Amino acid sequence: MYPKDKVAGGTWIGVSSQRRVICLLNGGFEDHQRNPPYRQSRGVVVQDLLGAPKLVDTINAYDLYNIEPFTIIAADWQNGLDFIEFVWDGDRKHVRHLDHKSHLWSSSPLYSSEIKKLREEWFAEFQNKGPISAEGIWEFHHSAGTGDKNTDVIMDRGFIKTQSITQIIYDGKEVNMIYEELETGNIVETNFKL
Repeated sequence: MYPKDKVAGGTWIGVSSQRRVICLLNGGFEDHQRNPPYRQSRGVVVQDLLGAPKLVDTINAYDLYNIEPFTIIAADWQNGLDFIEFVWDGDRKHVRHLDHKSHLWSSSPLYSSEIKKLREEWFAEFQNKGPISAEGIWEFHHSAGTGDKNTDVIMDRGFIKTQSITQIIYDGKEVNMIYEELETGNIVETNFKL
């Protein structure tokens, strides 16, 4: 289950019956020089990984030649809970298993290291307010910032802006995906049992 990119056919977030959630961010560790045309969309990589029987084996074998740099965050619970950060920097794959703490990522082509640090501070302040809940995270995605549309979580620089917010909640039995298109305010909720 995923929202589909109308242009390239891929996706930036999804969940699968493989007991896996994957989220895509454009760029690797830092901004990169674009060099199109690319062989395929990064969003197609997400689709392939969502359906893969074994995530890490598929990542290791995946041919990323001439695919634009990206960062993928995966939560895989096929055999216990495993959080994975997978970064393709355009030359090398970087895969690391993460601890079970809260993390925050921001797209490298869109945000400088200073802005990323600022956003991490907002997230730390949010966490210090009390227990984290799905509702609280939804609110954080809608309101975090200082009122500067260049840096706020809902960003609008005129030529580029945040298009949507997607949240995936798994309660141990059922997956619920909430997708909001920010321009129209339309919200679609879909769920399925695993």
